Amino acid sequence: MTLVKWNPNHNLRTWNSFDRIFRDFFNDYEEESRSLNWTPATDINESDDSFTVTADLPGIDKKDVQISVKDNVLTISGERKLGEATDSDNYHRRERLAGSFKRCFRLPEIVNENKISAKFKNGILAIDLPKAEEVKPKEIEIKVA
Repeated sequence: MTLVKWNPNHNLRTWNSFDRIFRDFFNDYEEESRSLNWTPATDINESDDSFTVTADLPGIDKKDVQISVKDNVLTISGERKLGEATDSDNYHRRERLAGSFKRCFRLPEIVNENKISAKFKNGILAIDLPKAEEVKPKEIEIKVA
């Protein structure tokens, strides 16, 4: 009798492979849907005075980006358009993603929604979310006797 080391992930790996077979079988549009859905990379930075949300939106025109704030939720949405491939195109690989996107971020209560501003330059969207005056940290100097 041969002893085999037990691997707790063995059955999980088998089920994942089995699930993938059926997912691929029933979703023959997977390649197409992957090209229609993408998410821009986003950074969120905090300073003493504000938060800054920076999103990479290469290849997108400013007119194709919408920014809104409703119920303390910042929403960035838009669409990146690429030319349609035709039979005369000789693509060997086409990896650039296109289609619509939507990113939502819950804002902290301390954001002053009336003073939000945005800049869009060279495919980089920067949204400045100023903090309300009363919540900015104050530095108090204490003298030691």
